[in-house]
Amino acid sequence: MMRGFRWSLPWIAMMVLIAGCGHKQAQVSYPAPPPIPAPAPPVSPAKPAPGSDTTAAAPSLPADSADDQQFVATHQPIYSEEGRASWYGPPYHNRRGANGQVFDQNAITAAHRMLPMNSLIRVTNLQTGQTAVMRVTDRGPFVPDRVIDLSMASAKLVGVWRPGVAQVRIDVYAAPKPIDEGGRWCVQIGAFDHEAKALKLQAHLERMYATANVIEFTGPTGHWVRIRPANDDKAKAMEIARTLNPDEGNAYLVRLD
Repeated sequence: MMRGFRWSLPWIAMMVLIAGCGHKQAQVSYPAPPPIPAPAPPVSPAKPAPGSDTTAAAPSLPADSADDQQFVATHQPIYSEEGRASWYGPPYHNRRGANGQVFDQNAITAAHRMLPMNSLIRVTNLQTGQTAVMRVTDRGPFVPDRVIDLSMASAKLVGVWRPGVAQVRIDVYAAPKPIDEGGRWCVQIGAFDHEAKALKLQAHLERMYATANVIEFTGPTGHWVRIRPANDDKAKAMEIARTLNPDEGNAYLVRLD
């Protein structure tokens, strides 16, 4: 047995050497991972310039554009207000809005009676925290105790669509014209179910305000009467709105531009 063992030693050594060579792993070079980029420094919100805190230039782009989102993210509001929001769609969909363009209920827009047309705003549902950035493209709402009318698409984003109304905060980030001064203004009264009632009020107001332009027109929800004081002056329109107490309909101070 010992002699057989000695005879097998060289073969064992050779087998160990071969096995060691067979399990030796090849050296493989892997590319180094790319360096992790340093985080970008936070953008500080820009403060409104002195003397122009109710006017700011914003990109003239569609209401739901990425540029508008970026502008809001990097600026501070120039004006804010709170109130009840509602929404509108049919029968206004595909009809011409106050900005002269066809209203699309599926676009992210809003109607406001007093903010300059095309103002850039963010609307926040104060109960749910839902928010959306949009442009003012129309006039309204012509309902007491409401401050803003959202398109159907905007209402869904802000959480107003299902309940119909909600308490919101409106933050204005840019406006093409001053908010608290100037502008072209009128007083709008209605809506009337019958044209005869609107025409009767029109005749009465023409006698009351001889220097004003009083017109009657038909909207999607009825007939309206509008009083435009001389030069569309805001102070005169505000005075008319304060003193006017129509037997039917409601009187609203409305900005035209």
